[in-house]
Amino acid sequence: MQAVAQAQGLIGIGLILAIAWAGSEDRRATPPWRWILGAILMQFALALLITRAPIVWDALRLANAGVSAIERATLVGSSYMFGYAGGGPIPFVLREGAEAPLIIAFQILPLVIVFSALSALFWHWGALKAMVRGLSFVLRRTLGVSGVVGLSGGANLFLGVVESPLVVRAYFEKMNRSELFAVMVLAMSTISGAILILYAQTLSKTLPDAVGHMISASIISLPAAILIARLMAPGDGATDADLQDPSLRYETSIDALVRGTMDGVQLFLAVIGIIIVMFALVALVDQALALGPDVGGAPVTLRRAFGWFLSPVMWTLGVPWSEAPTAGALMGTKAILNEYVAYLDLAALPAEAFSPRTKLIVAYALCGVANLASVGLIVSTISTLAPARRGDVASLGMKSWLAGNLTSMMTGAMIGLVTLPG
Repeated sequence: MQAVAQAQGLIGIGLILAIAWAGSEDRRATPPWRWILGAILMQFALALLITRAPIVWDALRLANAGVSAIERATLVGSSYMFGYAGGGPIPFVLREGAEAPLIIAFQILPLVIVFSALSALFWHWGALKAMVRGLSFVLRRTLGVSGVVGLSGGANLFLGVVESPLVVRAYFEKMNRSELFAVMVLAMSTISGAILILYAQTLSKTLPDAVGHMISASIISLPAAILIARLMAPGDGATDADLQDPSLRYETSIDALVRGTMDGVQLFLAVIGIIIVMFALVALVDQALALGPDVGGAPVTLRRAFGWFLSPVMWTLGVPWSEAPTAGALMGTKAILNEYVAYLDLAALPAEAFSPRTKLIVAYALCGVANLASVGLIVSTISTLAPARRGDVASLGMKSWLAGNLTSMMTGAMIGLVTLPG
């Protein structure tokens, strides 16, 4: 039975690749089967290495400890600014059995600002830049992508959907359509460092070593993103211009800290605004659906509708059928609304809602920024940086949304393949 449950994910991987091929702009130009198989095996090997190698998890736990240190330091600043609402001492006595209030906007979201500032500083000092170039080299050597796509893939592990295009902004005019699409899909399929910290903190009580899992999900998604992008917009990499001078620059360390902080503040406000609007929209839709007849003795809600529609898809990723409706609701929330809202919902589920294996599959399948708001964000960002490519970017926007969601679901299926039920 265990082998059958694990092999379930193979159905999902086959379905995902079939959907990507069916949505191809030129099915006659499909990449060679040897290359496709190599990309799949690379993702499987990464999933196996990350989940089974103790030395890798030792490094990821070290990253988790570093994040905890940043979190404690951030609480010092937020409690000074916001008092007990930001994590400072509570000036009143809690009633018996009550827990200290957790105010997301003042205790968790300030991590985005601090991490954004630190990322800018480490980029200016060259540490992040070196890691990006190292990862770019690995992607070029293993998957044969062009230098600009490799550089974009490396940047997307550390920078957000707005910041990462800045690293390759000088090359947008020279990219072919296939490369442009790959850059967009890579941005949709991963999460940046600042957002990663936010999501991991949200899941810390639900998913042990959440930081490690968030980092793992983005790394494992890289070959899948390149594979799906090349299936949907075939073409060989051709832009191998000089990549020695990334366009993301800071004048001094102080400039990096200030600009990184300002970028973090914008992201902080954007996350707050998106959460408020998305929760309001869900509530409005649920009110409208409640006017109709009940189904199964309960009103129809948006999450229930997502659950029904995506249950078969989540089953193919390796989720047991009994848990598939709840998993489908989370996946729908992520794809249509926002992945952070989906993670908030996941964290709020009862402990018995998912088995440990299902929790892992779902957490990895949700790890990507492919939602409708991100489509507008990446299209507007690249169109601003390269006005001549506005038409191409606009035509690829919704395709990158589909590709990004297919990528994160494929990553979830891979984790299901290498994780034993139980």
